Amino acid sequence: MSTENVSPLLSVKDLRVAFRGRGRRGAGVDVLKGVSLDIRPGETLGLVGESGSGKTTVGRAILGLAPVTGGSITFDGVDLTKLAPGERRRAAAQIQVVFQDPYSSLNPSMTIESILSEPLLGQGRQVGRERVRELLDRVGLPADSGGRLAREFSGGQRQRIAIARALALRPKLIICDEPTSALDLSTQIKVLDLFLEIQEATECAYLFVTHDLAVVRRMSHRIAVLLNGEIVEEGDAQQVSDRPDHPYTRQLQMAAPVADPVLQRQRRLARREFLEKQDLPVA
Repeated sequence: MSTENVSPLLSVKDLRVAFRGRGRRGAGVDVLKGVSLDIRPGETLGLVGESGSGKTTVGRAILGLAPVTGGSITFDGVDLTKLAPGERRRAAAQIQVVFQDPYSSLNPSMTIESILSEPLLGQGRQVGRERVRELLDRVGLPADSGGRLAREFSGGQRQRIAIARALALRPKLIICDEPTSALDLSTQIKVLDLFLEIQEATECAYLFVTHDLAVVRRMSHRIAVLLNGEIVEEGDAQQVSDRPDHPYTRQLQMAAPVADPVLQRQRRLARREFLEKQDLPVA
């Protein structure tokens, strides 16, 4: 799909986020230092970086959950940073999120029908069981799942429920914050396939946040690489994954496992040395 000549659905310009310490003289931390990115309708932008790079904060700022200290976030033609909280919630209703951990993102004592109805009720909309069954069918769960409790489902099934909840308001953009990292490998593949199927059927856009360059390569049209709160490389997904320009992106590429144990050890040691020089966490 070509989206080069389409106006952005989301346009983030010079986004800055800082967290201030306690007290009048508390030291502050600049988490985002002028991040700019665009996402067009139906497009997936992969945002990749190590823990502490600021990638989750980008998503939280777009959702209004992090303190924006500079820049703009324009969604569907409206600058969200200029709106009062109530206006922002209404303007951004078509931005939804799927969090990393399906166990903590769903109330285990609520029925699936209640979980899927909650976003609609919050917007003052009527909810019918047919809509709940439609959402369950969209994510590949049985139609009679609505009466069961979230705690009765496996991790992969819970993430499907979280995706269904995100789809309830028919969003134009879904922020996917490490949505498969808490799942085993076989379940990850199934959930990633589900995201691709949903995008093909609904044409919604994704901001796909992850530390895994291989995952983001599979899911994305374009990739942006974040280091210490700044984007250091951005471009076509295949080009960034296969022929990265920036040394940090090449280190992310080296994090992927290889079959040769000697080469794997060499890559791991080289990557550790690079991360230590950059004062980044070594996983």
